[in-house]
Amino acid sequence: MCGICGELKFDSGQPDLQAVSRMMDKLARRGPDHGGSFSDGVLAFGHRRLAVIDLSVRANQPMVDAELGLALVFNGTIYNYPELRKELQTKGYHFFSDGDTEVLLKAYHAWGAGCVEKLRGMFAFAIWDMHQRSLFLARDRFGIKPLYYSLDTKRLRFASNMQALLAAGDVDTSVDAIALHYQFTLHAVVPAPHTILNGVRKLAPATTLTFDRRGQVTEQRYWQLQAQRPAQERSEADWIEALRAKLKETVDRHRMIADVPVGVLLSGGLDSSLLVGLLADHDVTNLHTFSIGFEDVPEEKGSEFEYSDQVVAHFKTRHHKFTIPNRDVLARLPEAVAQMAEPMVSQDAVAFYLLAERVAREAKVVQSGQGADEVFGGYFWYPQMDAEVGSDLDKFRKHYFDRSHAEFFETVTPDYRSADHTAALIERLLAAPGAGTFIDRVLRMDATTLLVDDPVKRVDNMTMAFGLEARVPFLDHELVELAAQMPPELKLKSGGKHVLKVIARGLLPDGVIDRPKGYFPMPALKYVRGEFLDFMREVLNAPACRARGIFNRAYVDQLLAAPERYMTPLQGSKLWHLALLEFWLQVNVDGARL
Repeated sequence: MCGICGELKFDSGQPDLQAVSRMMDKLARRGPDHGGSFSDGVLAFGHRRLAVIDLSVRANQPMVDAELGLALVFNGTIYNYPELRKELQTKGYHFFSDGDTEVLLKAYHAWGAGCVEKLRGMFAFAIWDMHQRSLFLARDRFGIKPLYYSLDTKRLRFASNMQALLAAGDVDTSVDAIALHYQFTLHAVVPAPHTILNGVRKLAPATTLTFDRRGQVTEQRYWQLQAQRPAQERSEADWIEALRAKLKETVDRHRMIADVPVGVLLSGGLDSSLLVGLLADHDVTNLHTFSIGFEDVPEEKGSEFEYSDQVVAHFKTRHHKFTIPNRDVLARLPEAVAQMAEPMVSQDAVAFYLLAERVAREAKVVQSGQGADEVFGGYFWYPQMDAEVGSDLDKFRKHYFDRSHAEFFETVTPDYRSADHTAALIERLLAAPGAGTFIDRVLRMDATTLLVDDPVKRVDNMTMAFGLEARVPFLDHELVELAAQMPPELKLKSGGKHVLKVIARGLLPDGVIDRPKGYFPMPALKYVRGEFLDFMREVLNAPACRARGIFNRAYVDQLLAAPERYMTPLQGSKLWHLALLEFWLQVNVDGARL
C-alpha cells in the first residue's frame, strides 16, 4: 500500500521534478517507509512506500526493469501474485525480489494491457514503457485504490489523492456543476470521471488509460459485473456452501498475503465479526482486533461495544478498545477533512480517521467489513424499494436521493443550476444489460458505483492517512461475481444478508447475528447542536463561503434556523452536507493557495 504520482509531458519538454516532489510530500502519510523517484525524458514518477510484502529494499519503488525497459509505480496488493509468479517463471521470467510489485511489472510485459484481467486484488498503478514511450494507468475493479489526474494539451499529472495534484499547481479549482449535483443528491458520491473540481478527474474502476508519445489516449473498461442466474440451478444449501467456501478462501488469502501481521477492524456488526470467525481455525489469540466508540447522547448510544465485546470474549483475540470524547471529534475535524481526497459527508469518515490513528500504532494491515451490505443486501431500504411501483428510477430515488432536483435548485445559486444529472446517471446504470431483477440491478449499481465513492473511498483515505492498509475481503471480485448470481430473495431473507447469517450461525454468538442492523455511531456529528452547530454556522457565514457563491443564502439561513428538522431520507443532516463541502474547499483549495 502506497502513494503514487507522476507527470508525462506531451510537448517533448522535461517534467517538473519540483512539482513531482511536492506531490510526494503530500503522499508521505500514505507511505512512511520509503520515498523514491524516477525520470526518463518526458516522464517522471514519484512513490511513497508502505512496506507490507517483501520488506527489503529490493521491493522499493519506483521499480525499474532495465532489461524489459519498464518502470512502475504501484499502490495496492495483488492477492494472487504467488500463482502469477509461478506462471511467469514457466515463461522464462526471472525475479530479483519476492513481492507482488515485480510480478505486476513482468505481468505487463508478458500480457500487455490484458494483465489486469489476471489480477485478483486492489490496485492503482502506472507503467512506463521506455521503448514505446507510452504510459499505462490502471485501477482495480471496485476502485478500492484511488487514481486522480489532471490533463491538458501539454501534460498529464496523476496521484493517489487530489491534494497532491493541488500541491503540484496549475489546477483549475473551479467547482464542477455536474459533480455538485451528485454531491448534494447522491450522498456525496461523485462517479468517475468527475470530481468536485473542474481541473481534476479520476480514473473509473475496472478501467485503463494508455497514453502514447503524442499524448493520444486510449480508454478501456476491462470488466463488467453480471447479476443474472447461472445456467445450472442451485439450491439454497448449495449457494450457502459455495459462498462459505469462497468467503473462507478469500479471508484467508487476505490474511496470508503479507509479511506483517494482519488485524481486523471489529465494529461489532455481523460483517467484521464474521471476518474474525472465519479466521478462527488459525491462532486467533494472536489476532489483533480494534474497536472504537464515542460518547452517548440522549437519543443514541455512541458505541457498539456490547456486540464487539461478545466476539472478543468468544474468540479471545488480542483486543484494543478505544473511546473518543466528543470534544476530540470537533477538534480533530480539520485534520480529517484535510485527508479527504474528496468531500465526504458520512459521519463515520471522521470516526475512521480517529480509529486509524490508534490502530496504526499496533498494526500495518487490517481487514475491514466494507462491501458486505452492498453485495449481500444488508440495507433496510432494499426491500422498501422493491415493494414500490413505478420505474426503476422512481423506486430507487424515493428512498435514496438526498434532495429532489427542485430542492437542489433551492440549495445553489443560478450559476450552478443544471440538468438532473443524478437521475440521468441512475436511470442509465439501472438500465444497463446483464442484471435480472430490480434488486439485481440495484445491488450491481451499489457495488460498482455508489460503494466506490462512499465507504470504499472513505476507508482508504482515512486509514492511509496514518500509513495503515485496509483490506476489504467482501469486495474480492471472485466472491462478488459469485454472490451476484445468487437469487436476490436469498440475500433479502432474514431481514437482509441471509446467507452471511447462515454462515455465521454456530460460529459467532447468536446475539451478534440476530442484533438489529447497526451503523458506525458518531452522535456528535449526527445531532446538530452546540459547538458543532456553531462550527457549521461559522463555516457557512465565512467571507470565503459568501465569495464563492455556491449556496442560496436563504436556504442556508433556513437550515441554520432549525438544523435537526432538515434531514435526508437516510437521516443525514442537510446542513452538514453544505458545511462539509464548504469546509473541504476552505481547507484543501483555499489553503493550497496560501
